Amino acid sequence: MEFHEVSCADLEFNPFEKIGRQWMLVTAGDEKKSNTMTASWGGLGIMWGKNVATAYIRPQRYTKKFIDHADKFTLSFLAEDYRKALNVCGSVSGRDVEDKWAEAGLHPFVTDGTVGIEEAEMILVCRKLYHQEMQPECFDEKENDTKWYPDKDYHTMYIAEIEKVLIK
Repeated sequence: MEFHEVSCADLEFNPFEKIGRQWMLVTAGDEKKSNTMTASWGGLGIMWGKNVATAYIRPQRYTKKFIDHADKFTLSFLAEDYRKALNVCGSVSGRDVEDKWAEAGLHPFVTDGTVGIEEAEMILVCRKLYHQEMQPECFDEKENDTKWYPDKDYHTMYIAEIEKVLIK
């Protein structure tokens, strides 16, 4: 089955379910080298008059290097049949294995100067607009700092315009 483009306005899904429970793969790179990682933290909405996605990446994640060196990244959503692949992509670093794609049983899908997941049901092609490392002094609810960041490895937040939505 091939991808086709749809408008953000045509999407009908619950982002809390899609991101928080089903998870997504955050992917960046190009046809020569890319990496992907599982994420269950993120969001979709409107910022600066644009349809945007937010993604949060810890500094030790190998995928962060790819996102930081590119203008674009993708968010790919897979069917429940791919739960094992999502688990692999969330626990195996591309820095530590020869071919993370093969280990997860997934294939890169090159599109619009970046990479998504061939097996995805939906891919959001995102162009970075803003990024910032979370700062401990900015936590209004201090227990989130101690609960989620005992090692002080604060996520970088990326806000990106959704330039294209591809679905099967």
